[in-house]
Amino acid sequence: MLVRGVVKRCLLGLRHVSGRGQVLSAAAARLQHTQPEQSAQPGHSTRRETSSAKTLMDIGTRRIFNEDHDMFRESVRRFFQEEVVPHHKEWEKAGQVSREVWEKAGEQGLLGVMVPEEHGGIGGDLLSTVVTWEEQMYSNCSGPGFALHSDIVMPYLVNYGSKKQIDRFIPQMMAGKCIGAIAMTEPGAGSDLQGVRTYAKKDGSDWILNGNKVFITNGWMSDLVVVVTVTNREAKTAAHGISLFLVENGMKGFQKGRKLEKIGLKAQDTAELFFEDVRLPADALLGELNKGFYYLMNELPQERLMIADMAVSSAEFMFEETRNYVLQRKAFGKTVAHLQTVQHKLAELKTEICVGRSFVDNCLQLHAEKRLDPATASMAKFWGSDLQNRVANQCLQLHGGWGYMWEYPIAKAFVDSRVQPIYGGTNEIMKELIARTIVGQK
Repeated sequence: MLVRGVVKRCLLGLRHVSGRGQVLSAAAARLQHTQPEQSAQPGHSTRRETSSAKTLMDIGTRRIFNEDHDMFRESVRRFFQEEVVPHHKEWEKAGQVSREVWEKAGEQGLLGVMVPEEHGGIGGDLLSTVVTWEEQMYSNCSGPGFALHSDIVMPYLVNYGSKKQIDRFIPQMMAGKCIGAIAMTEPGAGSDLQGVRTYAKKDGSDWILNGNKVFITNGWMSDLVVVVTVTNREAKTAAHGISLFLVENGMKGFQKGRKLEKIGLKAQDTAELFFEDVRLPADALLGELNKGFYYLMNELPQERLMIADMAVSSAEFMFEETRNYVLQRKAFGKTVAHLQTVQHKLAELKTEICVGRSFVDNCLQLHAEKRLDPATASMAKFWGSDLQNRVANQCLQLHGGWGYMWEYPIAKAFVDSRVQPIYGGTNEIMKELIARTIVGQK
């Protein structure tokens, strides 16, 4: 269940943005005394499914959500429209977002939504943080690395960190004052995590870290990095010799390379990271020694589900952007939408998106119940990201020459889509993982 304090905090915070303090405050107070409607429960739903909604981005749709989630979604949508969209072009030129938007997101309660209250968090449910993923995609603003920070990096600390590590970092990460990143990929080791070469050697009670990482999201702005490192070169398998360390910005020997120039995600800071004889204290080890690969395998399904949900959300945005375009664009004396070939293409796209949404929503519900298995998460990631790219290609085509112009939202959505089948484990690797459950290979 969504913790109503999350909604109250976000809505009250929006008084400073919207000037509608009394209305929003009253709504937030009302939520403290109400239970989710029965209609939000499976089997009793009167909520429209995506396929029958007026638009694919309507608030108040999909049976996995309830009215509390809808209220939260309204505030998150407003945040992205008012605090992110107006600045995104500027951030694209800079190759990074501002630190101010991170802190504003923290003030609104949009970071670390699922962090338990006992660890200083808000204690929201999975579907609450899903709202933040989807609304970012609906804004077509890929710059803020909030999702990776909140729902990939922070769970490692919450699930495996010591009380000292949690108390030190989680409050600052919740506030947007400590930006998190995770460093897995290396120049010679992408989807194959067992190919990691970054190495930490014991030196008394300390560790000496050497190696380099590449394609690290939030890397340039990062204050804290979870680094995947080999700690036992003699282990029976590479997986048995991997550990995770917490490396802080400013540590001697830790250098950030250039912000990488990508074809998409232009406002998202992606960097190379270098570690040269970085001395790490014993308490920089995250979790148990040589258990890093096990932790990664536990957390990767959520990362892949996140990619899948954001992919389908992007497809929903692109469809609506294209629908609006063809209803206005004139050709041969009529709008483009009057052409049967365009109508049929829109019908195909909507059907594919709704089929994808249905599967991903089922995966979200499974994950909320802690029943999502790795193979199913891999299916969602592979299917969702491939769908996103098919939709991007067809929607750009329906825009004609204007679709190739950067000033049109579809152009940015098109190039941003291309990385989705690559990161989080390439889709080729996803198929390998799925296949193993079919033919019985380990």
